[in-house]
Amino acid sequence: MMKKSFFISLLNLYRKQLLEDIIPFWMKYSLDKKNGGYYTCLDRDGSIYDRDKYAWMQAREIWMFSKLYNELEKIPEWLEAAKSGVKFLCKYFFNSEGRMYFAVTYDGKPLYKPWSIFSETFAIIGLAEYAKASGDEDALKMAQDIYRKVIKWVNTPGYLSSHTYPKTRKVESHAIPMILLLTTQELSHIVRDSQFNKIIDECLDKILYRHTKDKEKALFENISPERERLDSPQGRCINPGHAIESAWVILQEGQRRNDKRIIERALKILDWSLQWGWDKEFGGLFYFVDSEGKPPEQLEWDMKLWWPHTEALYALLLAFYLSGKQNYLTWYKRVHDWTFNHFPDPEYGEWFGYLNREGRPSLYLKGSKWKGFFHLPRALLFSLKLLEKMKIKSGNSN
Repeated sequence: MMKKSFFISLLNLYRKQLLEDIIPFWMKYSLDKKNGGYYTCLDRDGSIYDRDKYAWMQAREIWMFSKLYNELEKIPEWLEAAKSGVKFLCKYFFNSEGRMYFAVTYDGKPLYKPWSIFSETFAIIGLAEYAKASGDEDALKMAQDIYRKVIKWVNTPGYLSSHTYPKTRKVESHAIPMILLLTTQELSHIVRDSQFNKIIDECLDKILYRHTKDKEKALFENISPERERLDSPQGRCINPGHAIESAWVILQEGQRRNDKRIIERALKILDWSLQWGWDKEFGGLFYFVDSEGKPPEQLEWDMKLWWPHTEALYALLLAFYLSGKQNYLTWYKRVHDWTFNHFPDPEYGEWFGYLNREGRPSLYLKGSKWKGFFHLPRALLFSLKLLEKMKIKSGNSN
């Protein structure tokens, strides 16, 4: 049995990181107190280098502040921060068709047209979590309305934009069932809907048995609609961080259902993704990998990004908690040590997001149109909640 003191030390570290570093950084520098919403393009010291506002980052920050309020501590400033984001999002980000702009100016003028469904799915979870925190029924109704539209769009052939000409090459992306699974799970925690289980089952089947190939022992980002591998760089692409994130989302579903089959399949994905992704020379997780060792099409393939490492930390803790297998704790310590030795910024706080292969910062920024107040605080919060359970489960050993 693992020593209780080990879990307590991790618990204290993660709590300190979250409450004394990450949250204060974003509360201080991100909130736009004049116009509402959030600035997320923050330099190393928190100064703003781009005042445009991005849908993903606005919605995720709403969700994060609301989640902290709901599950960690009911601090009024967190709820106010979430409310500011909700008001700005609802006022400026939706066009006449109910689609969301990808970006607007600091004061809400449209910049980039809608694409795919990710802006909307993040808005769903943000609005729903805020509704739970605030009791705002209009926010919850809006989340449900957007969800129904998203399901309709996904099921309408040709509605969502694609970079490929579909008559020549049809592609199914792992990102779609993954985000639908996560969104449906989050919404189901707050409201009931008879279609939720069916949608979750469909997403599970696509991720576990269509995108995941036992022969190659890998979860592939892109496949054909006939479940076949695509003979191209796109078809050989493995995104270890994305696969690991999917693994823990599915582990949570298996835990909720008490379904060992789902849990074991998700553990396989986690195992394989770590093997594919870990850099045996310099440590850390690669951003992309070609399954046949050929040149990846992404020039940034060997970079080490913050978010795959945060996803791995929580995934490995959850895997150990559910399985009791020591290899997950061994992996966890390996990932934890590399992560905490390279990403935190000891001078200005928060974490660097983009490191080169050797682990040195390529960019010193703390936020961008892609890096915001989401992956890191989510992993710390979820890990805190889990470590509380593990501390209790470990008994009185010390």
